[in-house]
Amino acid sequence: MNVPFLSPARASEELRPELDRAWHETIASGRYVLGEQVRAFEDEFAAYCGVRHCVGVGNGLDALTLVLRAWDIGAGDEVIVPSNTYIATWIAVSATGAVPVPVEPDAGTFNIDPARVAAAITSRTRAILPVHLYGCPADMAPIMRMAQTRGLKVLEDAAQAHGARYRTHRAGALGHAAAFSFYPTKNLGALGDGGAVLTDDPVLAGRVASLRNYGSSRPPLNEEAGCNSRLDELQAALLRVKLRRLDEWNARRARLARLYLELLAGGPLQLPQVPVGAEHAWHLFVVRTAHRDRLQKSLASAGVDTLIHYPVPPHLQPAYRGLGHAAGTFAVSERMHREVLSLPLSPHHSEDQVRFVAATVRAALQEEA
Repeated sequence: MNVPFLSPARASEELRPELDRAWHETIASGRYVLGEQVRAFEDEFAAYCGVRHCVGVGNGLDALTLVLRAWDIGAGDEVIVPSNTYIATWIAVSATGAVPVPVEPDAGTFNIDPARVAAAITSRTRAILPVHLYGCPADMAPIMRMAQTRGLKVLEDAAQAHGARYRTHRAGALGHAAAFSFYPTKNLGALGDGGAVLTDDPVLAGRVASLRNYGSSRPPLNEEAGCNSRLDELQAALLRVKLRRLDEWNARRARLARLYLELLAGGPLQLPQVPVGAEHAWHLFVVRTAHRDRLQKSLASAGVDTLIHYPVPPHLQPAYRGLGHAAGTFAVSERMHREVLSLPLSPHHSEDQVRFVAATVRAALQEEA
């Protein structure tokens, strides 16, 4: 059986009539930048996540960066980030001139460990940037208590967590602001790049809206030197269609994830954990094994595509050599990056495919033993 890791075209095919209609209606409108589609999507996504304001931007990285800029974070400041994350989280901090300060993850959830955050806070710390990695919500309650006590801002990197829940709230409504990506492979993915900032703070929302549009809130005046990072009108129209199916597609992901957990239980793999009170979005199904590379080769030979999220931690990337974090500095993250393997999981995989993948995994690991 051939099992692709992901097939974005199948999602588009399922929604083809609705996507075609949205596409043609937008083209016929003659308004292609910051028009009715963007405004409607912003209202709908804000309501879905349970916040007052959504500002559509060009991509997830810009969403992170523009929030930090709107908070006037810059040179001389520090922002606490996970040591285990995609490098974009760090790049957003660096783009403002601030310094990313890494904190190790919890070994079970892959997310930043709140117990370690306090030790990383200094007089220069301005914000904490937790990531809901792979779709699993970070433990936000202790982080928010810490931030309130220390007078810090909290920005959720929710790029992989569309629809995830922590206790009674969705991802996007857990910090002072949140950043989403709508890259095509996300749970809520556009047919190109896109991103959004969510917040209950009208002042922050207004400034991000200005920064995304050359720093202008009252054209033709430009209050500051902003940038061009506007959610595309056509992408917003397509995202509105997909948003209506997000919960259904997340439920499909959850059913397949439960099947993986059932079929792989009791084996040598370390399986993903879902914290009590959390609802995982299952953007990725990530397992751990010391035999990762051999397992990946065995699966490939059987026709199963897998990916590694992520092979190199940010502190060991050449881009961050200047921070002086030598190998071994963040041992928990480094071990994760050596052991993690993402198995195929999407709303368009079948139970038969998941059963085949699980059986192939178990057979490969028995050979290793």
